[in-house]
Parts: sequence; structure tokens; C-alpha cells
Amino acid sequence: MTRVSLTINGEPRAADIEPRTLLVYLIRDELKLTGTNVGCDTSSCGSCTVLLDGESVKSCTLLALQADGRAVTTIEGMADGGTLHPLQDAFHRNHGLQCGFCTPGMIMAAASFLRENASPTEEQVREALEGNLCRCTGYQNIVDSILDAAQRGEAT
Repeated sequence: MTRVSLTINGEPRAADIEPRTLLVYLIRDELKLTGTNVGCDTSSCGSCTVLLDGESVKSCTLLALQADGRAVTTIEGMADGGTLHPLQDAFHRNHGLQCGFCTPGMIMAAASFLRENASPTEEQVREALEGNLCRCTGYQNIVDSILDAAQRGEAT
């Protein structure tokens, strides 16, 4: 077992893990933050996307040890108490989800993207989401949600 220490959603946390443990399993199984989903285990679907030091990463292909000493933000860390993050609110207002399985990863990828490009075009949003799959919505409402959050200027 190896000790890993990180800041998750602003809170210092530590766990003893096997060195081969993936970040997604540290988050879900050890830290009990189940909003981050396991979809494909190959980085193809993006449902496991979290922010690592503010940058979106697919936690199913990152060793937990690679997050040692770093800051991780999961979907649970986006809201401020009972107030939804502007991206979460935009997804709600624009019906940017159906089954919800991909939604946490989409929101995390969008958060990272909007920090880099606060006024994106529809084409840029679609390109930014290429690594995140949704099997339900056809993406239009997801794209509309992200554009809405960006236009309101609240998403970063």
C-alpha cells in the first residue's frame, strides 16, 4: 500500500492505495464521491472527466499516484453549497441531459474549456467535447447549455 494525499474539492484528503489504483477508483471507491462515472475504462467516453489542477483529465487512465499533492475537482465540488455552478444550472435550464450518465464529465470538460475560451462559437464547443460521448441527447442541448453559460459570463 502507498499513501496518496491530495486536495479534492478544496478539502485535504489522504488514502492508502495499491500503486496501480486509477484516479477514478480512488475518487469513487475510497473517497466515496460517486458523481464521477466509470464508462469505458479506455478514455474514449469522458464520463470520468475531472479537473486536475484546473485542467480536464480522464481519471480512468490516470494513476491516483499521479494526483499526489495536487488539486482534484469533481462534479461534487462544482456547486457552492446548495447553489448550482453556472454550468450545472445551464444544463438544467437547457435540458442538456437525459439519462445523466455523461453529464458530470461533460460539465467538467466544459469548465476547463471555458476557462481557456470564455466566448466560444458553437463549432469550438463541439470540438472541445470531441472526447466526451453522450448516447442520449444528440449533443445539441449540451452545446446550447455550454453556450448559454458562456454568454451569461458566469461559467469561469
